[in-house]
Amino acid sequence: MAINWLHGSTKMLFPLAVSIAAPLSFLQVSFAFSFSPYSPCSWNSGVSPILKAKSDSFLESSTTLDSSVVNAGEEKQKKKKTWFPVKPEDALLTQYDTIVRGAYIRHVLLETEEMSDLAMKMYLKVDFASLERKDKLDPFGKLAKDLSSCVKSKNEAGKIGWVDNPFHSSNLLGSNSIVNDVVSDLISPSVIEEIFQARPKGGDVLKIHDKDKQIWHLLRVDDLLIDYVPNSRTDDSLEMQKDVLQFKQKGVNKVITTRSKLKGLGATAIAPKIGLNADESNVSEQIQAKTYHIATSGCQMNVADSERLAGVLENKLNLSIAKNPGKADVVILNTCSIRDHAEQKVYDALGPFAARKRRGEPLALVVSGCVAQQEGEALLKRVPEIDLVMGPQYVSRLDDLLDDVSRGHQVVATDPTLLSEDLSRPVRGHDVRAWVNVIHGCNEHCTYCVVPGVRGVEQSRSMESILNECMYLAEAGYKEITLLGQNIDAYGRDFNPRRTFSDLLHYLNEGIPDETIERIRYVTSHPRYFSDRVIDAVASLDKVCECFHMPFQSGDDEILKKMRRGYTFDSYMKIIDKIKERAPDASICGDVIVGFPGETDDQFKRTLELMERVKFDNLNTFAYSPRPNTEAALWDNQVPDNVKAERLQIVQRLAAQHGMERSQRYMGRIVEVLVEDRNPRNGDQVMGRTRQNRQVFFDGNIEILKGKLVNVKIIEARTWSLLGEVV
Repeated sequence: MAINWLHGSTKMLFPLAVSIAAPLSFLQVSFAFSFSPYSPCSWNSGVSPILKAKSDSFLESSTTLDSSVVNAGEEKQKKKKTWFPVKPEDALLTQYDTIVRGAYIRHVLLETEEMSDLAMKMYLKVDFASLERKDKLDPFGKLAKDLSSCVKSKNEAGKIGWVDNPFHSSNLLGSNSIVNDVVSDLISPSVIEEIFQARPKGGDVLKIHDKDKQIWHLLRVDDLLIDYVPNSRTDDSLEMQKDVLQFKQKGVNKVITTRSKLKGLGATAIAPKIGLNADESNVSEQIQAKTYHIATSGCQMNVADSERLAGVLENKLNLSIAKNPGKADVVILNTCSIRDHAEQKVYDALGPFAARKRRGEPLALVVSGCVAQQEGEALLKRVPEIDLVMGPQYVSRLDDLLDDVSRGHQVVATDPTLLSEDLSRPVRGHDVRAWVNVIHGCNEHCTYCVVPGVRGVEQSRSMESILNECMYLAEAGYKEITLLGQNIDAYGRDFNPRRTFSDLLHYLNEGIPDETIERIRYVTSHPRYFSDRVIDAVASLDKVCECFHMPFQSGDDEILKKMRRGYTFDSYMKIIDKIKERAPDASICGDVIVGFPGETDDQFKRTLELMERVKFDNLNTFAYSPRPNTEAALWDNQVPDNVKAERLQIVQRLAAQHGMERSQRYMGRIVEVLVEDRNPRNGDQVMGRTRQNRQVFFDGNIEILKGKLVNVKIIEARTWSLLGEVV
């Protein structure tokens, strides 16, 4: 029986962030407020005017999802908005109320607006050091227990539970039935309507006045229940949106149920059964998938995504990694589009697996990642052997999407969507250090960069969810985490109310138990948003490593302006000077692009001047290459390839010179090294890193030292690494 995608989501019983019992004491001071215990009451269950209007509108104009999407696009064009959307809900091409089925809600019930304002400040500015360890995992639950006047929910961390979106199509069409009856004694229908009118995302905290009862709610949205909407738009509506969506994230969801025969032997594409139990698999002769292979290219975000994909395959679908990738039952190419010829490399990699499909082998062939988002359905037209094309925002939905693949369908999942918490445990690629996603997407739209178009707008994970993942890693014995974000300094600005990246660093440093995870790193910063608070956090927090990754891309102000970077040579150097003043032993790393369109010799020299001023510990160097769906790719002042190649060699030589200078400062010093692996070139040596992220090699037994902090005296400096001996 095929899944009804629009109505097929299931609700988890209780989200991870609130699975811990609410702690005892939130306040270190007493409050002179008197609370009247709130008694659950019966709300008027009649259909509200707002809901009635939405229902009538839906029935009149939404015989298909496509018409509602086109209408929404027309409405957005009429409104005065920024050129690029900056909020996740504004970047959706399918309406919020179409994809958001419900939300997991908790609340603090208060009697006056002044009390609700104070409670909000306490939640946002809580001194985490003053809380007991279990309280740090759920400060909102603690707030509810200490301050809420709702006697039914206060001892359950303020739990209301899953609340249906009354404006979702399934509820509008059945508006005569009672929606949210199970929570009606905790929250009124009018408040629920206000929640979803605000179009919240997971991690938001809303202040809403119940005018009927004259009480105030602080409502925390722990997570959203998101529908996957197949066939989200028609080809005609996609054509209408081309101009509107230039340089923005675009996409579509499609389930193609009728597949043509493949070229060659004329075989019909066959996929194995994936994730079905034994009883179901015996009903058909279709072969059951048992193994998988994931090939990953690109940045740390892609590596982290592949770990999450593996987590779904192993923990939800009971697959195991294939010993022979060429024989795997499920093959995923997790792709990167940042470099030149990225698309052709994907087509080349698909060749052997497509040949297996043409021979009639039961194989599920998946293309995920940035090229998948960028190319979308065009991949299926070029390589019809592909079963699933999915963008980065659909990683957590892999099991749902593969279910349709196992039914013989082709699936495209690239429509921009909202993210919900992924409950599957990633299969980590290392057992000492781990990646932890904290923010997805980017709002910057630098004129050379594909990221906003393939990873969408910024969507932050809640601090509590991030800490819960870190606690799991701590219990598993991990010693180092790296917080990931394309623009990590933007963390929290998409929340309501806003949070900051420095808030997150303080929260994690305080919340992670001592003698578990020893080190916290992060990438990548943006000079436009980098704050003094982050410098102070790195300089003062014991778990946060003294390493700053600060891409500058160019040293020339005019080129930076054309790149739309939002800073200048001087403003960048002010940041560097502050870092050197407050954290003098910190390492400073960066990224640079040479040969950007229109870059002159004099402008290139400004880049070299900036490098001389900073002297980076490590520098990632790139020659500009035009990328699809970016503005700079369309300009006619492209720099010749030979000039770009020459400039790249110059910056690489200078970067190596500076790398050696920075390594020399460690000579004779005793440094703390976290041992990670065996030296692949010398089995008698181990490899680890300093807090400043410098590689160190020294003699040692990996079986004994792996995951340990070791004091090492540096006896030799190399360009990008150090040689030492145990003290």
